[in-house]
Amino acid sequence: MPSHNLPTHSPSPRQPRRRLRVRASLPPAVLAGLLVAGSGAAVLWAPILWAQVSGERGIAPVASTTDIEVMGIAVNTTGDTPEEARRAGWQEAQRLAWKRINGPDLPDSQLDGLVSAIIVESEQLGPRRYIAQLGVVFDRARAGGLLGGGGERSRSAPMLTMPVMVSGGVQTMFEIRNPWQRAWAEYQTGASAVDYVRPTGAGWESLMLTAGQTGRRSRSWWNEVLDQFGAADVVMPVAELRWLWPGGPVEGRFTARYGPEARVLGSFTLRAENEEQLEPMLTRAVRQFDTLYTAALAAGTLRPDPTLALEDVELSPMVLALLEASRQAEAAEAERRAQLAQAAAPAPVITLPPLDPSTPPPAQAPEPTQEASYSIRVPTPDAAAFDAALGSVRGAPGVRSAAVGSAAIGGTSVLRVTYAGDLAALAEALRARGWQVSEGAGGLTLSR
Repeated sequence: MPSHNLPTHSPSPRQPRRRLRVRASLPPAVLAGLLVAGSGAAVLWAPILWAQVSGERGIAPVASTTDIEVMGIAVNTTGDTPEEARRAGWQEAQRLAWKRINGPDLPDSQLDGLVSAIIVESEQLGPRRYIAQLGVVFDRARAGGLLGGGGERSRSAPMLTMPVMVSGGVQTMFEIRNPWQRAWAEYQTGASAVDYVRPTGAGWESLMLTAGQTGRRSRSWWNEVLDQFGAADVVMPVAELRWLWPGGPVEGRFTARYGPEARVLGSFTLRAENEEQLEPMLTRAVRQFDTLYTAALAAGTLRPDPTLALEDVELSPMVLALLEASRQAEAAEAERRAQLAQAAAPAPVITLPPLDPSTPPPAQAPEPTQEASYSIRVPTPDAAAFDAALGSVRGAPGVRSAAVGSAAIGGTSVLRVTYAGDLAALAEALRARGWQVSEGAGGLTLSR
């Protein structure tokens, strides 16, 4: 057995490494509180926001790998010394884990070369006996060929992971550090078919990602959130923990939700007999959540919500191929219907007037109006007003695009509009849609 698998002391837990996705800039939704009209309001909000993001919060997820993890291997071995008992237990765990993933028969010497790590979930070491719950990690590059899984694997679209913990009637996510967030941060997601996007929960993320966010239904707001993390949709693993008495058994009810509507995929219950067993119970719950989400992905249930924007999201080749095939099928169906309608309609008879030499030539088409970018300030007292304002501006004649410069729910939001015309024409177009418009230097201010 390799020496790195046989320390003379109990291995320490794996230290979490820095997450793969990093977003350094503060998102517009967090800056919204500072963009309230009037400098006095901005000064008032600044210390409040700073207090909310300061302090110890956030747990960095471990770096994801594609190695094969097999957890929950129970061993009970003996030996002349504690070290020999542990060595026998680890060898037995390797054999049991390899058998669990349907590996071919191999001698222990060859099996040692496939193992990259042993994870100790719990262990009891006596003078001649070793009882433990272990996990075995096989290197995919070396073991994948023997298992028939060495090729490229397809994965889901990126899913923003928002673990919600309910304890004592209080819902928390990243507001404070909690064991449910830690269980997801320490879970190795590289071998899963679901592409979990796990935030750290530090800094501005604790303001944007709260338990209340899971109850929002505004697609515009969800698009802003998902854009910050490069995700296409969201999964919400909910853990409801109930202590029967202080320090006593803990009952956990776990519900797998997904999408902006928080639809339920399934639920299950687990029980920890005391505080020491709470962390292993949450670790088992995370693995069971992954099983639920993976099964939903295979059944076609866990897929990006079509009402959410998918721009700038990296999808797997299989998902992209399915989307492209769907678009081509819709285009072919539309073309077939147009051909049937054209064949059924009678051919029109066109009579041209006689050519009059005195008739002046037709006027040339006017040159296309040059597009320009303008800033529009609009009051948004709530999420519904924000959606209505954004839709109204985008629907104005001549508007080529409308993007969110800053979103301030309860204040004044700023939109960046590309318009085919000058500022005065844009103002008239918005007045025609029922807005009261005030013109300023390079921008407009709307009101009802």
